[in-house]
Amino acid sequence: MGRAPLFDVHFVGLIKETRQRDGLFTIQPDLLLQDVHKTDMIIIPAIHSDFKKSLADNAAFIPWIKDQYKAGAEVISLCIGAFFLASTGLLNGRQCATHWSTANDFRALFPEVILVDDKIMTAEDGIYTSGGAYAYLNLLIYLVEKYAGRDVAVLTAKAFMIDIDRISQSPFIIFQGQKSHSDEPVKKAQEFIENNFEEKITVDQLASMLALGRRNLERRFKKATSNTVVEYIQRVKIEVAKKGLESSRENVNEVMYNVGYTDTKAFRTTFKKITGLSPVQYRNKYSRSLSV
Repeated sequence: MGRAPLFDVHFVGLIKETRQRDGLFTIQPDLLLQDVHKTDMIIIPAIHSDFKKSLADNAAFIPWIKDQYKAGAEVISLCIGAFFLASTGLLNGRQCATHWSTANDFRALFPEVILVDDKIMTAEDGIYTSGGAYAYLNLLIYLVEKYAGRDVAVLTAKAFMIDIDRISQSPFIIFQGQKSHSDEPVKKAQEFIENNFEEKITVDQLASMLALGRRNLERRFKKATSNTVVEYIQRVKIEVAKKGLESSRENVNEVMYNVGYTDTKAFRTTFKKITGLSPVQYRNKYSRSLSV
């Protein structure tokens, strides 16, 4: 656009050369950490190796990030880079986005962070996070608009074919439940819900089946799965409905009845709450059939 650059971007590392992906490629930062005394913005990329090892390998960054933030720098995490950002403590009490598939693990590790796993991005007090994978593009466009203006952001979005208005990653979420816990009665409740999704299941029914008090079941279920019993039932039913809309030629009402809903309004409301789309919009977007 004929304007002077607004950003002076650098790769910053702890050592001169870092081998990645078992040596398939190397990264050579142009600056080392000790050379950066003041910066305006820090971007933490997604980290795909073992989290504990990555945290140990990159521990020197944590006090530096905290000090830079206190001195006025903005801090950004991309996708599962949110795990590393959360390790600094800067996200405590703040909203955070990350890849939807890691939401349960993130909540277990960082209970003081307010995870909003349906969001494409968050922006709060100079700290920014993005959702899964390519959601980082929307965060970058947001930052371009903030510092360079709407006209530059729109041009950038057009040049890179980025949907500038996308605000949710809900349509992309695949509900897989949360089974990485050791509460066996809760696991039995989950299995019963998943095997009988077409039935009308109540909390009292599950509590009686498991010989637990209702309040005790609800407390343990929420702790183990990060969902209430009712939320879990809804999400299982809607996940099956999504698959039906993707792969079958049944109409919306037939899909609704197949997963145990009889109230059209309740089904559509719950479907949109979970996916961000109406059943028809979802089918039009993800149907595997050419004839929708």
